[in-house]
Order: sequence, then C-alpha cells, then structure tokens
Amino acid sequence: MSRQALLLPARLHPIKSLRPADRAPAVASRAELEQLLADDVPYGDLTTDALGIGAAAGTMAFTARDTMVLALAEDAAAIIELTGCRVELHAASGAALEQGTPILTAHGPASALLRSWKVAQTLIEIWSGVATDARAIVDAATAVAPHVAVACTRKNVPGTKRFAVAAVKAGGAVMHRLGLSETVLVFPEHRAFLGEDLLPDMIERLRRAAPEKRLVIEVTTIEAAIVAAAAGFDVIQAEKFAPAEIAGLVARMARMGSVRSRPIIAAAGGIHAGNVAAYALAGADVVVTSSPYLARPRDVQVRMAPL
Repeated sequence: MSRQALLLPARLHPIKSLRPADRAPAVASRAELEQLLADDVPYGDLTTDALGIGAAAGTMAFTARDTMVLALAEDAAAIIELTGCRVELHAASGAALEQGTPILTAHGPASALLRSWKVAQTLIEIWSGVATDARAIVDAATAVAPHVAVACTRKNVPGTKRFAVAAVKAGGAVMHRLGLSETVLVFPEHRAFLGEDLLPDMIERLRRAAPEKRLVIEVTTIEAAIVAAAAGFDVIQAEKFAPAEIAGLVARMARMGSVRSRPIIAAAGGIHAGNVAAYALAGADVVVTSSPYLARPRDVQVRMAPL
C-alpha cells in the first residue's frame, strides 16, 4: 500500500455533507474560537514553517474511532474555517456515531490544516465524551421512567461552561442550574449563617426577594425534607439519599398532598449511568449528576493527504 493510501480517510461509511442551511451555528463566539487557536499557536507553527510545506494544498478528514454521541462539531468546523480552510460537516452535534463514521472533511493549505488540527480534534474528543456519558445516563433513566429528567450540575471545569452546556444538551440532558445568578438553591452552607432562623421565615424572605423563582433546598434526611416541604419549598434536593430513601420520601410526600401540589423531588449526589435507573424507579422527578464531566474523551481519527 502506498504512503498516500495510508493517509487517505477510511471509507467505512457513505460520506454525506450537511447543507449549509442545515448546519447549526457554533456555540462559541468568533473571538472565543480565535483565542483557542492563539493559545495553541501563539507565534506561528515552527515545524511547518521550518519544513517549508505551508503552501501545499491538502485535505484533512475527521472520523469517529469510537462509538460516540457527537458534540461541538460545529465549533470544530468553525475553528478550521478561521484558518482559511473550507469544511464539509458530515454529522451534527447530538448524532450517535458508530466507529468509522465521518465527522468532517477540510480542504486548504497545509499551514491552515496543521494549525487547526489538534484544537478542533481535542474539542470534539473531550466534549463528545461528556455528551456520550450524558446520553448513557438519560437512556438508563428513561428506560425505566420515561418522564424523569436528567440534569447536569454546574461543576464543569471553570471557563468551559459554554462548551459544557452544549455537550450536555447534545447528550439529551438538561442543565440543573447555569450559575448562582439563575436559581434560588439553599444549601446547608447558607443555613450555617442564618442561626436559628425558621424555614417559614426563610421562605417569606426568599419569596419577597425573588417572587418569580422556584425555591429549592438541599436536605440530607427524610425528616428534613418533610419539614422543608411543609414550609413551602418548591423543590427538595435530596443529597446522597439511597434509592430506598428516595422511595420512602416519595411515599411520605404522597401522603402530604396531590402530586400537583407536592414539591419536585430531585435526587443528587453520586448518580451515574450504573445506578441512575434505581433512582428513577424510586420515583425521583429529577436526577442531578456531575458524572458526565468526568467522562473519558472519545477518540477521533485525523488523516491528512496532499492534493
């Protein structure tokens, strides 16, 4: 087999391209994508320049080496296009890809292909790992409780929230909360500063300050959850409850009133694809997880060839 044949992309799947009208916009702004490139290539590509190959025309193909739920493909394509290449996107973020499925093909000078290669590849690999893990949790939960919601926390790597949110959505999950400015969630750490304040007084203060927001409280025992529900909290976040404890809490709540009037029960703490079904079966309305952010990156094969 010739050297050029080894460099050409594998044709394990028919290659189709998304029409420009069907391609979603990048999540990040142009300035943010340019900063990613500048971080990797701050003063030029020393190797490419020294070899004198920058002007040579070529192609670059990204292919799924793992099964994966694709994420940030549009941003990867935009990064490559920023360097002056033309990109055909073959799969959209959120798509479930088999091994060997084409992701994108780029055409341009070697200097541009080599400059954008690793940043674009890594972006897809890391966030496709998050999306793939999120999809596994969603599938395991909804297989036993179709209406349960899977919500991912804000515990992503600082500075990556825009990408984290996009990956979570690509995996079919939702965001638990985007940040402290968005929701009212009372933690035990807040209550440490409130002394002997009673929950009804706390509810009244919160309703006045944030009248359009649901009020959420984190609890660690069933009794604390019952007290919080009686006080008027809209959502009870049960931290590190076992599935049997969630089932017990659901039963207690059912005796307090109708499903419409009882608080939403969110199970949180240590939930992942291996145990989420038990929490969904126990009756949690929402399962809250940080597990996808620790997922293994999915492998993307990159092949280049001269024209």
